[in-house]
Amino acid sequence: MKQQRHKRRESFSVLLISNVDRSNRQFSVSLTFIRLIFFLILLILAVIGILTFLFLAGNQKQNMLRAQLTTQEAMVEQLNAEKDVLDNEIQALRAENNDLRQVSKIITTKREKAAAEEAPASNPLPTLFPSSGSGILIETYSEDRPYLSINTHTEGKIVATGDGTVVTVGSDDTYPLILEIEHENGYKTRYMCNQDVQVQTEEGSQVKAGDLLCTITSDDTQLDYQIFLNEEAIDPLRIIDAKG
Repeated sequence: MKQQRHKRRESFSVLLISNVDRSNRQFSVSLTFIRLIFFLILLILAVIGILTFLFLAGNQKQNMLRAQLTTQEAMVEQLNAEKDVLDNEIQALRAENNDLRQVSKIITTKREKAAAEEAPASNPLPTLFPSSGSGILIETYSEDRPYLSINTHTEGKIVATGDGTVVTVGSDDTYPLILEIEHENGYKTRYMCNQDVQVQTEEGSQVKAGDLLCTITSDDTQLDYQIFLNEEAIDPLRIIDAKG
């Protein structure tokens, strides 16, 4: 039988010589150990490379987030500035609206005083303005719209424009309130409100010019007012202007 040879492990010797006493030491390092050291060095370099990449990527992402945050902060500042401008415009419009209401109240008060001074004890014709308080005329009579449209507010009231009898208190799909009064000499008046109001009269009631018919319960309630003569609609301003 052939004698089995043992495979010898390859190794390297490291000789260290002192520069003082010239003593020396020799170390033997196996190839496996050298490979292990080389592998560890490669692993450390790989870990350092990965950490460096992650660090740089993190910085880049952080810079992007900072840029986005800066942009968003600029947008917020711009929106706040626009909001301030809009708030100022709203305040100006409210002040202008209050001034218009005050002027309307003054005009209405003067009209009521003039009507009270000139109105006779009996007023069978519908010569008064149908709204007291801050009622603003927004549409005049026309063939397509045979009525006056008046914008009213909660401090206003709807009044009888002449002596007569309440013949209708009802509603339809367009108007929550339709109220009609018959007067003498073939005149009839109709009051149509586009929002709910508090009715202060009922069918069959006898009313005098200036008597309260309805109380306004919400701002911007529109009153459409008609006058009929012998069942034909006429311009209410012809009657109202006739009495000033």
